[in-house]
Order: sequence, then C-alpha cells, then structure tokens
Amino acid sequence: MAAPHAGVHHADASDDIDVRRIGASDIFDAIKLGIADFNAKPSHLFLLGLIYPIGCVLGAVWAIQRDLIPLVFPIISGYALMGPFAAVILYEVSRRREQGRDFAWTEAFSVFTGPRFKTIGILGLVLSVIFLIWLLIAQAIYDATIGGIGFDTLAGFLRVVFLTPEGWTLIVIGNGVGFLLAVAVLAAFVVSFPMALDRDIGPIVAIRTSLRAAFASPGAMALWGAIIVGSMIIGGLTLLVGLAVVLPVLGHASWHVYRKAAPR
Repeated sequence: MAAPHAGVHHADASDDIDVRRIGASDIFDAIKLGIADFNAKPSHLFLLGLIYPIGCVLGAVWAIQRDLIPLVFPIISGYALMGPFAAVILYEVSRRREQGRDFAWTEAFSVFTGPRFKTIGILGLVLSVIFLIWLLIAQAIYDATIGGIGFDTLAGFLRVVFLTPEGWTLIVIGNGVGFLLAVAVLAAFVVSFPMALDRDIGPIVAIRTSLRAAFASPGAMALWGAIIVGSMIIGGLTLLVGLAVVLPVLGHASWHVYRKAAPR
C-alpha cells in the first residue's frame, strides 16, 4: 500500500479504501466534467433525463386520483432520495468516457445485469425502504397536525397548510424531518452507488466508505447537497425540459465527485 500522504484518510483494518478530503474547487470541477459528459451525448441523455421527472409527475397524479393529496409533496420530494439509484446509467456513461471508451445503449444498460449489480440492487432496495419510511413519517406528521381539518380539493388542502397554525406546524416539522433524512441519504449514498459500479465491493463497505468521505469533507458535501437542491428547484421551475438537462448533469457530476473523494 502506498505511503500515507496529506489530504487522504486511510481506511480502518476491515476496509482498505482510501478517501480524500475535497473542497469547493473539486465540487465545481466535478460539475464542469459532468457538463462535458452531458455534452458528449446530449440528445440521448436528454431523453433519459425525462424519465425521472415524468416519474415524479405520475406519482403525484396517482396520489391525487386516490385522494392521497397530503402525500403529493412527500412523494415528489421523496423521489429525490432515489436519485443516486436513478443515475446508475449516467455513472456508467461517465466511467466509460473516463476510460476513453464509447458506449451504446445496450452496453450502458448492462449495469443492471453485470456481476456488480447485486450490490447496486441492494443499495437501491435500501433507498426504496427509506423512501417508504419517509412516506409513513410524512403521513404521521400530517395526522398529528392537520389530519382533523377537512378539505375536499387540492386548493382546499393548500389553504389549510398555508393559512392555519396547524398547517405551518406541518411545514416546519415536515421540512425539518425531510432535511435530516436528505442529509443522511446524501452522506450514505453520495459515493456508494458509483463506487459499487466501479469496484467489487459489498453494500456495507460502499455505505461505510460514503459516510467516511462525507465526514472527511463536510463543507464540500454540504455545498454539493445545496447545489443539487438548488439545481432541482431551478429545473423544476422550467418544468420537465429543465429537469431533463439538470438531472443528467447532476448524475454525471456525482460520478466525478466520487472519483475525487475516493480516488484509486
């Protein structure tokens, strides 16, 4: 093993993967590289980027049609928790470009059948469970705050949320819990998914390494999280077209954040 050097935190005895302390310049460089990856095949990745926001819209419509209006926002925001898994194909595209290899759609989708998909699949299952837990928590917060106040339409629900003390209690508690959950997901999965694609490791090692990388660079990871949230808000304001560009760029940039935080 190479001799220790400044800026690198060595793993413990059960894990020989090194993580590197990164800064804001690394995050912005990762975004620049992510934009370059997107520009390499913009039309293909634009269409791929549409899948994720369309899923959010369909989830919201499903909730409204089944009189689950209070779960519309938790479903939409919860989809963001699934982002690291949804970007697996984008990681593969960036990995191939980094190696100087071209890619075809049949090869890109091979990540779902390759030998390392077992770890990726387990990580995806963990994220799915977290998503379901978030929905249960959101429902419990709703029941404890405005659950006893009646409404018949989405507009009526919004009036209750924004024009009553109980509604503002829902907003504060719900967003606070959601923020803490998002921080935990970012720390546990910011590195784990691309690492599981890149290396022959198990899910526990992947999550532990991601947590170590997050704790080694809390400022940079907080900046990266803020950029993700801000970019998704801006993309959402421009509807599906904006998200179809923002999401692929963020996915590619996530790969490069991993490569900077856990270099080989």
